[in-house]
Amino acid sequence: MCGIAGFCNWQGGPERNPEEGYQDRLIQLIEKMNKRMLHRGPDAGGYCLEDNGALVLGHRRLSIVDLSDTGRQPMESHSGRFCIVFNGEIYNHKELGRRLIEEGRVTAFRGTSDTEVLLELFEAYGVREAITLCKGMFAIALFDRKEKTLYLLRDRVGEKPLYYGFTAGSFVFASELGCISSMDGFSNPINRGALPIYFVHGYIPAPYSVYEGIYKLEPGTMLTIKAPYGEFFLETFWSMKKAAKKGEEEPFSGTGEEAAAELEKRLKEAISGQMVADVPVGAFLSSGIDSTTIVALMQSLSSRPVKTFTIGVEDPEMNEAQAAAQIAAHLGTEHTQMYITEEDARGVIPKLAYLYGEPFADSSQIPTYLVSKLTRQYVTVSLSGDGGDELFCGYGTYNSIDRIWEKTRRIPHPVRKLVGRLLMQSPIELSTVHRTKALLMQAGGPEELYELSCEQEPLAKQICRENLSLPFKHTQYEAGYLKGVRHNLMLMDMLMYHPDDILVKVDRSGMAVSLESRIPMLDKDVVEFAWKLPIEYKYRDGEGKRILKHILYQYVPKKLMDLPKRGFSIPLSKWLKEPELRQWAEALIDRKTLEQQGILNPDVVWQLWEDYKERNQWRVQIWYILMFQQWMSERIC
Repeated sequence: MCGIAGFCNWQGGPERNPEEGYQDRLIQLIEKMNKRMLHRGPDAGGYCLEDNGALVLGHRRLSIVDLSDTGRQPMESHSGRFCIVFNGEIYNHKELGRRLIEEGRVTAFRGTSDTEVLLELFEAYGVREAITLCKGMFAIALFDRKEKTLYLLRDRVGEKPLYYGFTAGSFVFASELGCISSMDGFSNPINRGALPIYFVHGYIPAPYSVYEGIYKLEPGTMLTIKAPYGEFFLETFWSMKKAAKKGEEEPFSGTGEEAAAELEKRLKEAISGQMVADVPVGAFLSSGIDSTTIVALMQSLSSRPVKTFTIGVEDPEMNEAQAAAQIAAHLGTEHTQMYITEEDARGVIPKLAYLYGEPFADSSQIPTYLVSKLTRQYVTVSLSGDGGDELFCGYGTYNSIDRIWEKTRRIPHPVRKLVGRLLMQSPIELSTVHRTKALLMQAGGPEELYELSCEQEPLAKQICRENLSLPFKHTQYEAGYLKGVRHNLMLMDMLMYHPDDILVKVDRSGMAVSLESRIPMLDKDVVEFAWKLPIEYKYRDGEGKRILKHILYQYVPKKLMDLPKRGFSIPLSKWLKEPELRQWAEALIDRKTLEQQGILNPDVVWQLWEDYKERNQWRVQIWYILMFQQWMSERIC
């Protein structure tokens, strides 16, 4: 796990001392970018100037595999043709290395790093074929010195981030947006078209970022840019949509027991590969199905107790630490738990804008950071259970949308749409429940119904002064792309919510404390098999994740998992009324400040705040606004 950065034909920045050499300027700039992501790789750093300085590559290293200098980056291939900076892990690199030797492509490797194997794969098979052989999480910048071509590649599901674009006339890229926005001469304006999406969802979905001209490379995508580095091209080497469609067209034909056995086999293979490291490895453990399944399978594969980690709170209504401890005791893990206070959680808030580099407002970012911080005291790598809800139908929303659609579809869409609009425009004040019904009844299909369910707050789209919302993955989703309602909703989440919210949160929280997070359920073979499963293997009679439970109950008694799933929620609506945080919040949304910025509508912002403060009406958009304003106050960092 590392951080990468770079730029081509740098022209930006203020005038420097004319006696200072051009290469010196380039080195100063890449070192500045590297320093901005020091937390991603505290063990080592490096850079190289390619093509006479037309391309500069930077790297920060968190040593996980091959801790020696033979694993340092930037690294060049044996022939010297390719140079790479790479963030992530190739879990099948040993197998691929053996293949290269058996085929005579390589006589011997200098070290044991996956980076070296990756380079020789590109040399042997070419970039497009080589990347399809790799299983792992990655963000890669590869320079072909012969062809003077830079390739940027991002893993299939989007575990590792990669931003790119143009600033001050030069092409730039980095693992974190803050590396780019901190560059000398950076002046890209705020992307106002992305903000209405943010104030509905709480994050900015790919390919957009908060800045115009700077984008997120989408999962499973390769970017190519050739000298003189003025125009780039994008192509997809793996598609979640195509994987889902292929799974539907070629479904698993075995019984439920056979499906569970096959899934267990694939999960074990993924976990076994992801437990390989030259540093201590552990796992997050809550009292939920997903993380418990991962830990149970880890322990079954390990000859020693797996290190597991949980955070708890004193409030019994929100505490999952006791249940996690019982599960850990049953599995025989080496368990560590820490009880945190509200003060601990509130103390994270000032760090958030710096860590994310752009507005991000999933409040579970706070406990995720705290459990990562605890875990890093003991291990350098931690496995998690993310992906189970989206791949195996775990969210209750999928059931509720399906149920609502079954009722709604009986009325012709033109009638529903007209009635819904008339109700929304009625001078009669509607209750929240009736307003929601009026909105949802306008949906033309379950996919649109799902998106409209995210837009229930009418003031969300009035927060920005200009409502310039861009098209995004939900609005572009092809209705009925898959046959079943639930599978379509799961795919929508795997295309946007999971990579742009969940995986962003996991990556930034872990990297903030130099912890590598690995996610076995996102293994290519697991994901592709999940899409082959009929929905009844995942959901039936109100029960989701049935196939995961079938696996889990072989290792953990059902009675241990029947305890109420509490989770660790953040009582934002309570905290923000306390003097210290209330003062912080009101300073951020000061009317004069909002007027000077000219982005948000002060009247709407303060209507939301007053409704909360005076009438105890909490809306999640309040937190979205505060995270945006905090980012605005610190965005020069």
